Amino acid sequence: MAKINDYYQKKQLMEKLAEELQQLEQDQALKGELEFEKKVKGLMTEFNKAPRDVLQILSAIDPSVVGGKTSDTGATRAKRPMKTYKNPHTGEVVKTRGGNHKTLNEWREKHGKEAVQSWQQD
Repeated sequence: MAKINDYYQKKQLMEKLAEELQQLEQDQALKGELEFEKKVKGLMTEFNKAPRDVLQILSAIDPSVVGGKTSDTGATRAKRPMKTYKNPHTGEVVKTRGGNHKTLNEWREKHGKEAVQSWQQD
């Protein structure tokens, strides 16, 4: 009986989603966005351009556009470089992007900040 219940639940869900989709398809704003998307894709095909190329062009026109995001959404900074530390006493290796690593802090308490910093590898 569980399968038949599951079947009817999914069927109802499908009908509800089909109804919502039909309502969306009647929305003039969505129609405009879909038409715009179609034309942009057509231009990309015509000029043999990838989305990355389009983003570069748009960011040249409007510098506030970075990687498809506007500066209003909060610009993301570059990732910190990965740092590798190797404890010469134990041979243990720690890789981290930040300085507040549990194991590094334990090493700093035991061996001193300067000593641990000298364990950083290139």
